[in-house]
Amino acid sequence: MDIKCSVFIAASVDGFIARPDGDIEWLHLPEYECPALNGLSYDDFMASVDALVMGRKTLDKVLSFPEWPYANKPVVVLSRQGVILPESLHGKVEVMAGEPADIVAQLAARGMKHLYIDGGQIVQAFLAAGLINELVITRIPVLLGKGIPLFSQLGTEQSLRLIESSVSDNGFVQTRYQVR
Repeated sequence: MDIKCSVFIAASVDGFIARPDGDIEWLHLPEYECPALNGLSYDDFMASVDALVMGRKTLDKVLSFPEWPYANKPVVVLSRQGVILPESLHGKVEVMAGEPADIVAQLAARGMKHLYIDGGQIVQAFLAAGLINELVITRIPVLLGKGIPLFSQLGTEQSLRLIESSVSDNGFVQTRYQVR
């Protein structure tokens, strides 16, 4: 299967991607504003992907944003319970269920070459299945103390190779890893 699966995500220094209630407003504090971030930009990353794969909880969070942020990118939402989509997302979002390897195989068969895997549980499931090729993690200079972890019990040790690391003036530290 010739398809790349990547993660591009922000986390607190203590490893949380959201507060316990799913809140991510801590990512947008005024003190984090800076003229330029170093490392791989979100826009450059998004330009490289064919589709996003996320869980229902991540979709729920994205639906709370003022605008749909994925313009012309297909989005696949993984859910075993099914999802009722707003009319505005018909044709933009597809709901699928199944094991991560089956989902990736189906998307590869459609000609997709690079998938953006997003959402805590989905990232963990794809890592556990050995499907993630690259992790881009931006550490935000805050300790949340508790919340939704980026990594919890993956079940198996995974070796990573550092691709690059960069620091921005606002204290963000972005690290790119290849999953071996």
